[in-house]
Amino acid sequence: MRRVIRIAAAASATAVLALTATACGQSFAEANRAKHAGVGLAFDIGGRDDHSFNEAAARGTENARKALGVKVKMLTAKNGETEADREQRLTSFAEAGYNPVIGVGFAYSQSVQNVAEDFPATTFGVVDAVPTGKNVDAMVFAEHEGSYLAGVAAALKSKTHRVGFIGGVNNALIQKFQAGFEQGVRATDPKAKITSQYLYPNNDKGFNDPAAAKAKASGMLDSGIDVIYSAAGQSGAGSIEAISKRKGAWAIGVDSDQYRQAGLAKYRNCILTSVVKNVDVAVYDLIKSVEHGKPLTGVHSYDVRKNGVTLATSGGFIKDIQPQIDAARKQIVEGKVKVKETP
Repeated sequence: MRRVIRIAAAASATAVLALTATACGQSFAEANRAKHAGVGLAFDIGGRDDHSFNEAAARGTENARKALGVKVKMLTAKNGETEADREQRLTSFAEAGYNPVIGVGFAYSQSVQNVAEDFPATTFGVVDAVPTGKNVDAMVFAEHEGSYLAGVAAALKSKTHRVGFIGGVNNALIQKFQAGFEQGVRATDPKAKITSQYLYPNNDKGFNDPAAAKAKASGMLDSGIDVIYSAAGQSGAGSIEAISKRKGAWAIGVDSDQYRQAGLAKYRNCILTSVVKNVDVAVYDLIKSVEHGKPLTGVHSYDVRKNGVTLATSGGFIKDIQPQIDAARKQIVEGKVKVKETP
């Protein structure tokens, strides 16, 4: 309670300073920026260079740095963390005056909720989760809708009529990817055989174990599967590596446009497409709102209709099937196709 009182007092004092500065000709955004240390970004395991959604979140802060002049500090989670570890990371940001403080990944759901209560003057954001709190922005995405489109692409490109899905951890979030993908495949090729497997049942290491994904993908390829969609964070790089060694096989990336990832450049010719979650847009939106003194709070959903999730076209590998993909997208937008969130 004592810490909350201190923060409230500090917030009042800095508000006065901000108003004074504005009166002297400084813009509101500039005055608002002067009263906090910058943006605190807490990564999930895999860190900034996971070629996935951590990297997308970092891109959002980089865009904010360039456009808004904000400073950014980033901290990364480790395998096997506890709730206390995540809370401490978020708390360290808030105590140092960072605003907003953003947790990347559903693992931060409870910790954001807990820490936000202690720092009511700070705006918190979390990707892929919906914690409660008057000062919390929940950024969620229609992964199942983007995955449906990936399923359409996989079914149209598979020559063996056998496709695979690899999930990092068997939880509700990753099941959305699986459900949408399977539905898209079946809607396009009812005779296709789908194999869906997970690296771990309930261990977040599944998002940071490329070796496990490589082995899983190799097994699928040996069974005749020629298109594999991996929703496994950093682990997906292992899956893509295995696929790159099989002539005629395709990988479907996730979260970021993995064809364009520098760390995956040598495998790009096997990356058919990627289901892109525009986490960078959501993160930038939150930072901008705080800078302008009107912080976003509540639940903000980024779906296919709003281009919150899209299918990457880099490489031109889906150009020949783009009309079918566009038709499937239109059906989702118009409500003619309701994409499932559970397998």
